[in-house]
Amino acid sequence: MPDPTPNVPSSELRREYTRSALLEKDVDPDPIQQFDHWFTDATHAAVTEANAMTVATADPATGAPSVRVCLLKGFDARGFVFYTNYQSRKGRELAENPRAALCFYWQQLERQVRIEGTVEKVTRQESEAYFQTRPIGSQIGAWVSHQSETLSSRDELDAREAQLLKKFAGGAVPLPPSWGGYRVVPDKMEFWQGRPSRLHDRIEYERTAGGGGQWQMRRLSP
Repeated sequence: MPDPTPNVPSSELRREYTRSALLEKDVDPDPIQQFDHWFTDATHAAVTEANAMTVATADPATGAPSVRVCLLKGFDARGFVFYTNYQSRKGRELAENPRAALCFYWQQLERQVRIEGTVEKVTRQESEAYFQTRPIGSQIGAWVSHQSETLSSRDELDAREAQLLKKFAGGAVPLPPSWGGYRVVPDKMEFWQGRPSRLHDRIEYERTAGGGGQWQMRRLSP
C-alpha cells in the first residue's frame, strides 16, 4: 500500500503543539477584544503578515465556495475590514450572497481564529481615506487591474499600467469607482489554540438571538 502522506516530512507528522493553553477564565467576554489581544501578540511575535487572512465566499447560484488570502486593514466593534475590487469574483459573490468567513493562522503562536458573518460595504469616505494612504503604485494598480477578468497576456496589463502612469503623472490618483472596502460583521468567532495530542482548545463565541451586541461563549470539542 502506498504511503498516504509521501510528501509530508516525518517531523511534521510527529509535531506537538505545546506553546500555550486557552482556558475560559483567561479569555475576554468580548470576542473583538479577545481578537485584539491575540492580534497584538501576533504582531509582537513578528509573525509575517499577521494581518493575512483567508477570505471565503460562495457562489449564490451553485453554492460553490471560493477562497483567497487578503489583508485585514482594520477592525473595531463594528467588524473586520478589507479592500478589493467590487467587480472581482469575491465582489460579485458578495453582491448576491453577502456572507463571508475569515481565517487567521499564526503558526509561531500555534493559534487560529475563525470568523463568520454578514458583509457590508464600508462608506465611500472610509474607502477614500484608506486609498489615499496607499503607495502611488498601488493606487494606480487599483485602476489597472480589472480583477478576475481574463487577460490576453501580461503585455496587456503592462500597457494599461504605462497608460495610467502617464495619465496620472504629477497629480493625485482618484479612488476608482469599482474599488473599496468590505466590513465583515461577525456573528460567530472561534479561537483555536494548539495543544498536545491534537486535543486542542477551541472557544467559540456566538451572538445571542436577542441581539444587542451580547455574545454567548462555549467550548468546542477538538
